[in-house]
Amino acid sequence: MRKIQAAALLFVTLLAGCSTVPPSVAPATCAPCPACAACQTVTPAQPTPVPVPVTPPAFFRSFQPAGWADLPGWANDDVAAAWPAFMLSCRGVASRPNGNGWKRVCDLARAADGKPGHDPRRFFEQHLKPYAVANGDGATSGMITGYYEPLLQGSRWRSKGFEQPVRGVPDDLLTIDLSAIFPELKDKRVRGRLEGNKVVPYWSRAEIVARGEKLPGKTLLYVDDAVELFFLQVQGSGRVRLQDGSVVRLNYGDQNGHPYQSIGKALVERGELKLEEASMQGIQAWARANPARLDNMLNTNPSYVFFREVPNSQDGPIGALGVPLTAERSIAIDPRSVPLGSPVFLATTRPNSSATMNRLVMAQDTGGAIKGAVRADFFWGFGKEAGEQAGRMKQSGRLWVLLPPELVPK
Repeated sequence: MRKIQAAALLFVTLLAGCSTVPPSVAPATCAPCPACAACQTVTPAQPTPVPVPVTPPAFFRSFQPAGWADLPGWANDDVAAAWPAFMLSCRGVASRPNGNGWKRVCDLARAADGKPGHDPRRFFEQHLKPYAVANGDGATSGMITGYYEPLLQGSRWRSKGFEQPVRGVPDDLLTIDLSAIFPELKDKRVRGRLEGNKVVPYWSRAEIVARGEKLPGKTLLYVDDAVELFFLQVQGSGRVRLQDGSVVRLNYGDQNGHPYQSIGKALVERGELKLEEASMQGIQAWARANPARLDNMLNTNPSYVFFREVPNSQDGPIGALGVPLTAERSIAIDPRSVPLGSPVFLATTRPNSSATMNRLVMAQDTGGAIKGAVRADFFWGFGKEAGEQAGRMKQSGRLWVLLPPELVPK
């Protein structure tokens, strides 16, 4: 993967867009007619302009000051269970733009960590303030989904039964950092490839599959199931057990730059599934029953995720913050709306249930499908049971972000 500065690309683009335009020639006109004395000049009434409503961007948000009593279940949550994840967040935010705003609180947290009498709940209440997260339209409720770290079966080599490639980041994938010339577009990157001297969009999922081994770059592994590989890409990380019993760990490497499209939504729109059936389990069942139509359906999502192999460990997968995720205490958010690394109080319900699930979590990851302010993906952990919970989770919920005084929203 290569990174290139946007300035050079923009310069080339501007040059390509320049052309010489001949000066316009004024049309010939005749002398004006004399005014009619008997006629009264009437100025037509100008219509009153109708204001056009402006729809705020999906990621626009507002933080509304709140009190600790406003957080449902705050007093009953096992806040101490979230403390190790908070310490990991302190490690992750140190190198980020908002790191200075967290320095004082994180220094105090490190000093208090493990000391007798340390009360995490009291610590948060003394040093942070809660803010209710609202969408641009003022709505304070949004969708909460779940994700997990799956286990797949695979091989280092293509062989009978192991024919689905897990691809590393291609050599020709460019990542263009737009903030190099537009600071307001921080964290905005465009992906593409060179075609001659032009940067063009990178291949879509269908094109990548069609190119097969012609795609420049390393194939890391081969797995036994196209559907499980697809969901590995949706989750962003996972583990693969090889035939000798060893386990390879995979983490998100990069993405082809195409927007994520939900195949569950596509199946519902085509009448293949009912809305209540569009869970991970429902999609898997449809795929098993329709193997001849599977490739076409998967290609309705043009997004494609590439992986990198990482050392095996007992920790959770590495999230976008650069620290391991903690089962049931980490979430993925839209970082344009909720600051990555922040503690967040989540109020929602358990999958397919009305039973409340209110707890302190840490915003430590991002995802292609996680767009908007009141939107989160709850990390359930590793394995089959975590996958069962994650696959069924599509609940309504609310978010409160906890911030130090140094980062009070303006």
